[in-house]
Amino acid sequence: MKDYEELATSVMNIVDRVVHKTHEKIESATDVLKAILKPVVHEEEEISWPPRDPEALKLMEKEIVQREQEGQLDEGFLAEVNAQLRQSKEDGDKPGLEAMLQKVLQLYASIKLSKKSYAKKGNEVLKAEQFLETIIKAPEEEWNKLLIDGLTVGKGEILPEEFYAVIKKRIERILIRTVTDTLWPCIFNV
Repeated sequence: MKDYEELATSVMNIVDRVVHKTHEKIESATDVLKAILKPVVHEEEEISWPPRDPEALKLMEKEIVQREQEGQLDEGFLAEVNAQLRQSKEDGDKPGLEAMLQKVLQLYASIKLSKKSYAKKGNEVLKAEQFLETIIKAPEEEWNKLLIDGLTVGKGEILPEEFYAVIKKRIERILIRTVTDTLWPCIFNV
């Protein structure tokens, strides 16, 4: 009988720890998002986008880079940003917040997509891949100019078909990596 009591106590302790860790994760993701938005959100003012202080956006980007390096931008963080974005869209009364959250997702994607380069194959430079990576790393305000200067429909040398092909290939790589990262622990009980 005593063994069952000890087992029940152990199970309850484990459940309690799991619940506690889950709450910590949720709070952590919210705190990380608040820290990222801190340079552009001022409690006493209406949320405006773009921020009045151009330096604020750089501080926000710096915070995202730091948090990503610390491993704090995980699926919980993305879920929090998406939940806040969905809520902001439903409420419809804070378009500035909606734009900020979209910018957070854009910066996050840029960091993640910039981690691995596909612009070189051996000694050969793949110009369309290099062009895509330039756009990924560039601020949103520069995208139109980069596209005009890089594609043959403008002043550039990259055919739109080539550009679409590397975008499609990048999406496929991301999907394969995401599925692998998600399924790997499930398959091997890691």
